[in-house]
Amino acid sequence: MFEQFADLLVYRQIGLSPDTSLGAAIHFFVMDVTKIFVLLLVIVYVMGLLRALLSPERVRDYVRGRPKWLARSLAIILGAVTPFCSCSSVPLFIGFVEAGIPLGVTFSFLIASPMINEVAAVILVGILGWQLAALYIGAGLLVAYAGGVAMEHFRPERWVEAYVWKIHMGETRMAAPDTSLAGRHRYAWSEVKEIIGRIWKWVLAGVALGALFHGYVPEAWVVEHLGGQGNWFAVPGAVILGVPLYSNATGVIPLAEAMLGKGVAIGTTLALMMSIAALSLPEMLILRKVIRWPALAIYAGVLAVAFTLVGWGFNLIT
Repeated sequence: MFEQFADLLVYRQIGLSPDTSLGAAIHFFVMDVTKIFVLLLVIVYVMGLLRALLSPERVRDYVRGRPKWLARSLAIILGAVTPFCSCSSVPLFIGFVEAGIPLGVTFSFLIASPMINEVAAVILVGILGWQLAALYIGAGLLVAYAGGVAMEHFRPERWVEAYVWKIHMGETRMAAPDTSLAGRHRYAWSEVKEIIGRIWKWVLAGVALGALFHGYVPEAWVVEHLGGQGNWFAVPGAVILGVPLYSNATGVIPLAEAMLGKGVAIGTTLALMMSIAALSLPEMLILRKVIRWPALAIYAGVLAVAFTLVGWGFNLIT
């Protein structure tokens, strides 16, 4: 349906040729923008209906007082199914600290939250197939768990900003949510407006990058530099490339689609996706509000190493 719409608009109405770089790029852009925003609208609304009772406060309460392995697993799962971006993860980080939750567990949540979410998972399945979606989600869960354990080894408590330890969030309680159908509809629609309003520009940027890559980067160059197992430097290069970029897990999907279509190795593509979603410079600057530079450097280093190992591993087995 989406491809037919793009064919009609780009090739018949506008008159571009599918054999030209411009025609291929514009067709890719129209098809992916239409597909992603339709999926976003439907998925965010449905998940909003189901998630009306889930607040940051409840997320914190789910994790508090659990055995460490269980707390870490719950934090990762909650990070994957909650809509919190890095901006809202910062106050939640403070809430976790106030509740006595170990920082290693909190870092596992911070890794999982921007990198994995159910909206991106469904869009990944719709655009790239369930196999790549499963690979990305599985690798993300593994990195979140191992990354939290690694951060705990460095005793990051000594680098948390002093004001974080002094804040007491547990004394305030949110008002009881409206659980009626009308109340859930209002909440779901507010989620649609808030989430799409926050990420639409990154989705468009991701689709535009993917369209340029799809239309203008020669396939032979891609295969030579990014496609084979022998190009070991392609994976760390992809991780480094993701740092200055900024998007979320949803916005980076079109770029991944274009890269895979040109023959980029799966591991290299996964490494870039993870780096953009969880290791970008804006994410690091936001986290600097609560942790000092030594902890931030270790955090970035742990993720960079983890993403590189994931990329190399998948390139070897595929």
